[in-house]
Amino acid sequence: MNEYILNLHMHTLLSDGVGTYDDILQAALEAGIDVVLVTDHNVWVQGAEKILQTEKGRVLLLIGEEVHDQARNPQKNHLLVFNARRELARFAFDPQKLIDEVIKSGGMSFLAHPMETDMPFFGEPDISWEDWQAEGFTGIELWNGLSEFKAVARTKAQAIIYGFFPDRIPHGPPNILLKKWDELMNSGKRMIAIGGSDAHALIIHLGPFHREIFPYGFHFRAVNTHLLIEDELWEDLESSRSRVFAALKAGHCFVGYDLPHPTRGFRFIATSGVIRAIMGDELVFRGEVNFTITLPRKCDCRLLRNGEVISRWQDQEMISHKGTTSGIYRVECSIHYKGKSRGWIFSNPIYVRE
Repeated sequence: MNEYILNLHMHTLLSDGVGTYDDILQAALEAGIDVVLVTDHNVWVQGAEKILQTEKGRVLLLIGEEVHDQARNPQKNHLLVFNARRELARFAFDPQKLIDEVIKSGGMSFLAHPMETDMPFFGEPDISWEDWQAEGFTGIELWNGLSEFKAVARTKAQAIIYGFFPDRIPHGPPNILLKKWDELMNSGKRMIAIGGSDAHALIIHLGPFHREIFPYGFHFRAVNTHLLIEDELWEDLESSRSRVFAALKAGHCFVGYDLPHPTRGFRFIATSGVIRAIMGDELVFRGEVNFTITLPRKCDCRLLRNGEVISRWQDQEMISHKGTTSGIYRVECSIHYKGKSRGWIFSNPIYVRE
């Protein structure tokens, strides 16, 4: 399988970001990102997608949309829409209607920053997802880089410190959201997890001083979604975008925090007899399932079944585990960085069915 690094959920001058598509592409080239997926607020731009190829490398630019009801205060229920190929903001008033229209268009939808906090001293409200009765969305944004900043910076002083030292922020997805993800899957839903930047390249003003915090380049080196694709990209624009979205829809991906150490090379595989499954796949239980976890470097690793930790390993790079029952299996890994244990890798599940 070929592995490609996707950075998704970012904003440009067309909504509330400060950069252009070209700014994003150049930052992605510098960071070694393969695919960027722009999601401006209630703005979908037709004809902007392209493959940029230079002597430094190649980047695929894809366009999605972050849709929400601008008339609502506060503006809850933000939805990331991919591959719909049409403007859907007019359906934002009703989350279920919006999700249904995404499905009709052949697209995918992910709940953006489903559980987050406010930042009152900067006038930033809590814009979590509230309509949990909605059905049919593809998955959730498990780890949102900007939302985590709002969670840890609870005073203006903390916000300034983290703004200057953003590598001190990441800890991992909120525990309450991890539990919600497991709850959704245990109820019988396939639920794909992605990691998003929510990049704006924000400018803060402190009297006469102005500083850009969380530039695109920083986000591109932090929380990413790694895709596993059998065929190579770059043949042409249409086949490349189709392969990216097919991998996302299948859940053939994992969330990696690449700043402490690159997560490229992580694999989570299950075999039963001659049948082999990767993340996102379903496997029929035939008395025993063999799991293999390959890690890019030694770290602490946990294997979960139906949301409960069933095995732990420390300082391992290659792990084998025999499963003797069906269930929903996924992997979490943590790494020590900047004096703390931090979330590093969060796999999508392998569904072992009876």
